Amino acid sequence: MAKQEHDIVRGASKNLPVGLWRYSFASISPSLDSELELYTVKVDAIKEKVKDMLIQSTKELAYNIEFIDLLCRLGVSYHFEGEIDSHLNHIFIILPNIIEHCNYELYTLATLFRVLRQHGYKMTTDVFKKFKGKDGEFKISDAKGLLSLYEACFLAVHDENILDEALCFTRKHLETVAENSSPHLQIHIRNALILPCHHNMERLDTLNYISFYEADESPNETLLKFAKLDFNRVQLIYRKELALLSTWWKDTNIVESLPYARDRVAEAFIWAVGSIFEPQYSLSRTILAKHVKLESVVDDTYDTYGTMNELNCFTPVMERITTDGIDELPEYMKFLHSCISRIFEETGNDVTEKSSYKASFSNEMLKELARAYLVERSWQNDDGEAPSFDEYMKIGRVTSTFDFVTSAVLQGMENMGIKEIIWVRNNPPMVDATKFFGRLMNDIAARKDVTKRENFPKGIDCYMKQYGVSRSKAIDGILRLLDNKWKVMNEYFLKPTTIPKILLDAGICPLATIPRPRGRGA
Repeated sequence: MAKQEHDIVRGASKNLPVGLWRYSFASISPSLDSELELYTVKVDAIKEKVKDMLIQSTKELAYNIEFIDLLCRLGVSYHFEGEIDSHLNHIFIILPNIIEHCNYELYTLATLFRVLRQHGYKMTTDVFKKFKGKDGEFKISDAKGLLSLYEACFLAVHDENILDEALCFTRKHLETVAENSSPHLQIHIRNALILPCHHNMERLDTLNYISFYEADESPNETLLKFAKLDFNRVQLIYRKELALLSTWWKDTNIVESLPYARDRVAEAFIWAVGSIFEPQYSLSRTILAKHVKLESVVDDTYDTYGTMNELNCFTPVMERITTDGIDELPEYMKFLHSCISRIFEETGNDVTEKSSYKASFSNEMLKELARAYLVERSWQNDDGEAPSFDEYMKIGRVTSTFDFVTSAVLQGMENMGIKEIIWVRNNPPMVDATKFFGRLMNDIAARKDVTKRENFPKGIDCYMKQYGVSRSKAIDGILRLLDNKWKVMNEYFLKPTTIPKILLDAGICPLATIPRPRGRGA
């Protein structure tokens, strides 16, 4: 090479924060398995009682829908998916009669609306018209009703203007209502204003809601106990997975060999939990965490450390099946290339031989990602000139990492394969919306990162250039665009759908939890 490595000026790779946890999760307590078994026994002992409560709740619609909502918010609905769907399907069949003759209060109707929509049933928004006065304005004052309607608004699809109006109304009045509520409800309202439950990661929402429900005036003690035991049980499963993942990360020797790479294996695991929290999806969760970590190392190589000459050599080598050209790479890139090959071989061994095509698909998606990172890197120049917004998003759809992340999820799902891969690669509106959301919300929410090159253009810069607007107007324009993309994603969750809900959830959940500026929503 023309220069020795120590003579090359690298990107902003110094002052990299040391990983907060390092390898502290790499050991498993000897008592963990027995502790997990004890929790499992306790959960199983209460599970049938909760199931009986669910069956008994069908006697009254308001109680039934509130009980189902409690199961969901407390994080235990996955135990009763068949029963819940059966109940909701029955409710949806008789829904026209319910709406015609109902005299339910706003809290119940909004909860019914949200729960049905979250499970794919498209309930009409007409039920909210009766809460408007003759002047067309909402007439609502009770805190529970306001909060329930606010949460329901985030399940809106296109052309549901009444929900857009309701969101503006509830957001405006909830802060005032919170000030006059009990401290218990006040915290709950303000948390919802920051991040509504539909936009939150399920495990985080569960953790918050268990604390909220425990402080309620009259909680269902059996259900509360069941939720707490199950949360702790699942947490122990996560601890085992994270210990194995941390050991794997330590064994890769990446932190010691590539000091510019972010040491954030625990964060990668949190991403995986955000995508797929249910305990039965352990394999998918583990493969996903490994892929997220691998992607971040490749990203750091392109974004903060490698020179353009090195990256122009490295990218074609990644494209090849053989190791042709690898001798021309600097030592750190040779090491990275070997890590990539080894990790794909490991994850390929985790799935059945019949599913080896899934690992091949994942490998191809990483190559595509590397090509996109190379284009992004070419935009890093001394004058900071940004591409147009359309050019940026053509590459940003790839660097959102949706295709690569989804390919990892699919590897651990025995009942998913070619059909789902074709769906992802056809880039339907749901997938495209998710890519927009993942790329642009990350750009908006990201603080100035000392590990990144300062002259790297973001979506906001590109939007400003293409439309000739100020930074604040660019952010506002992007948020309006993303409001539209949320409605596209909501539409895809409604039945009938040919794509399993678990895959839809896995695609959007981690992207959804990026907090938005308070000016335009939670």
